[in-house]
Amino acid sequence: MSNGDLTGRNVVVTGAAGGIGAAIAARFAAEDRVVSLWDLDPRVHATAAALAAPRDGADSDDIDCSPTASVHSQEVDVSDADSVRRAFDQLTAAHGPADVLVHAAGVMVGGSALELDAADWARCLSVNATGTMLVTQRAAADMAAAGRGSIVVVSSNAAAAPRVGMAAYGAAKAAATAFTRSLALQVAPLGVRVNLVSPGSTDTAMLRDMFGGTPLDDDAETALLDGDPAVYRLGIPLRRIAAPADIAAAVHFLASDGARHITMHDLRVDGGATLDM
Repeated sequence: MSNGDLTGRNVVVTGAAGGIGAAIAARFAAEDRVVSLWDLDPRVHATAAALAAPRDGADSDDIDCSPTASVHSQEVDVSDADSVRRAFDQLTAAHGPADVLVHAAGVMVGGSALELDAADWARCLSVNATGTMLVTQRAAADMAAAGRGSIVVVSSNAAAAPRVGMAAYGAAKAAATAFTRSLALQVAPLGVRVNLVSPGSTDTAMLRDMFGGTPLDDDAETALLDGDPAVYRLGIPLRRIAAPADIAAAVHFLASDGARHITMHDLRVDGGATLDM
């Protein structure tokens, strides 16, 4: 390996068109790696191109791509078994099997549990839960055959703490979390580590959509930091909204050999929002 601090050099990141997934891809692309960005959103190609291009005057949370990194992009529907199979087959043919998989793909479906539409429920489960199963199952099988590998699934603190208006999302993330931990238990003796990172409120398009789709103003930020007793929502003790780079740093650690004796762990990156849950 060219870099001894990670399990391998062939990294796949799903949900990489933007937000947390793009930040995770950037973190790995700062090293001597083959980084494959997968997303159903065709903007994944622009994200990969921007990541590989030299940047001047980058924001403090941005990480420049290593000149020796190889960045690729592909449109993949994680909820479709054939799409996932083709993506892994093409990856293996071009670069070999993944050494590290970060599964960050997901969708937010909100609404009252009393009025939830069956189609929205099915879509949320299909992407967030079934997608996790399809992607991690194949990656884990390939890694088990090689006797090594690391998988990190980006879940949510909503999987553990009920949220008013987030019944489908919380249920889907809870299913994804439970499957991931069971998979981790099965493949641990085969040399494969599988962990979770569960973010709380993070400044992404998904969060902004909950506040009208615009950048968070002072009122929206205060509402998130303070919580809302009327809907039993806790605030954030650290008094800040996470940046995607905060989640990427946690993912990078769990994927690395620095976490070589950690598996089945669910790392909350939420500023203390879920307290001791």
